[in-house]
Amino acid sequence: MSHAQRLRQRIEDEIVSGELALGSRLDENQLAARFGVSRTPIREALLQLAVTGLIQTKPRRGAIVSAPEPHLLLAMFETMAEIEAACGRLAARRLVPEDAVALGAALDGCRAALATDDTEAYYAENYVFHTVVYRASHNAFLADQALSLHRRLAPYRRLQLRVRQRLPQSLAEHEAIVAAIVAGDESRASEVLRSHVIVQGDRFTDLVAGLRAPSAA
Repeated sequence: MSHAQRLRQRIEDEIVSGELALGSRLDENQLAARFGVSRTPIREALLQLAVTGLIQTKPRRGAIVSAPEPHLLLAMFETMAEIEAACGRLAARRLVPEDAVALGAALDGCRAALATDDTEAYYAENYVFHTVVYRASHNAFLADQALSLHRRLAPYRRLQLRVRQRLPQSLAEHEAIVAAIVAGDESRASEVLRSHVIVQGDRFTDLVAGLRAPSAA
């Protein structure tokens, strides 16, 4: 990652953890002094965070920790669910032995992270798992679109994993995804991936609650 990306990750961590609360002002000079860098990478990091909706730039106030409107967040997750469903369907149709091995290894990584009960470790393995599914679609353009939106939604997917009992549930869904893809069941692969990603009902309520009160996440 670039210097700006590393800084974005650190600031994002503090927003998601609640250390930087909603409404907090992010002063470029203070952040630069705190992290021991110039204002340039700080400015770049804040621009990257603005794309995700985690911060907003307001007149005379600068960058403010915020959260996207629920309807926009829902729309992004709906789009992500459809893209991932398409990746799963194509992966089930086009699976080659190398993809099957990679999926198995990614699933093992998720199991190992769950065993440690480390949300951040699981999130890292979850990222690997989904990128393997994207590659297995053998559609480079679709995979690029999936990866781009996955990165944009990264802070919110991390928040989802902090909901009680979400980690074992996520792993069970990963196992169902791999089983469907390996079996060549295009319809099932599409269905389970869509269900895995979409946020509806209680899952959406939990996500929005996490955004509105991150310190309690």
